[in-house]
Order: sequence, then C-alpha cells, then structure tokens
Amino acid sequence: MDCHNKIQRSKNMRAIKSTGTKDEIRLAKALWKLGYRYRKNDKTVFGKPDLTLKKYKLAIFVDSEFFHGKNWEIEKNRIKTNIEFWHKKIERNIERDIEVNSFLEQNNWIILRFWSKEIKDDLNGCLDKIEKTINQIKNEVTTN
Repeated sequence: MDCHNKIQRSKNMRAIKSTGTKDEIRLAKALWKLGYRYRKNDKTVFGKPDLTLKKYKLAIFVDSEFFHGKNWEIEKNRIKTNIEFWHKKIERNIERDIEVNSFLEQNNWIILRFWSKEIKDDLNGCLDKIEKTINQIKNEVTTN
C-alpha cells in the first residue's frame, strides 16, 4: 500500500526530472572542473545521452535505479501499486537502454552508464573511470 494519498503521490511524481538531475549535475560540474567539455542531452546523438563528449565519441548516461530497473528481478516485487503500469514502463526502459547501447556501439561510440547512487557514493571513482576511458581512446588514436 502506498504511504501517500493520490494527490501527494501525483505531486511527488511530477517533481521527478528526466534531465538535469542532481547526480547528472554533480558529474557534469566535476567533469567541467577537470577541463572536459561536453554537451548535455545532445539530441543529435541517438538515445540523447546525459553527457556527450563527441571528440572522443563517448556517451555517458546517469540512470536512476528505479526507472532503469537496477536489480529488476528482485526489485520489481517491491512495487505494490499500479503494478502492471510500472512493470511495463520499467521493462521498456531496460529494453530501450539495450537498444541505445547496441546502436551506439555499432557506430563506434563508447558508452558509460552510471547508477545515480554510484555518483552519490563514489563521484571520484566515476570520474576515474571516465578519465581512464578517455585516455584509452586517446591511446588508440595515437597508435592507429
């Protein structure tokens, strides 16, 4: 059973952003501070990644655990209201993430996906992973 009434739940759900979340902003600001220039939600790149570094063909996504189905087989049982709607929505989001990854990889893009909680808990680890990926891309360009 939902602990909120319908009006409060509706208000809460309307407040959830699809772009410009706190974790996306934290990651973006940290990358900018390190000197990396990027585009946010670039519509010219399939899947509209949260951050795009076209110079490196690097697409970065920051995925919410709920809407992108982290540990979905376990977590889907926690949904108690409007089950059919949420299962369908989240499973489609998972499928779409796979489709986007596949398309971008076929077009020689590197994809990094972070869970929101990863950015909250270990921003430096996420930044390290991005920098290592960029350095690998740079090394491949210089050796080819």
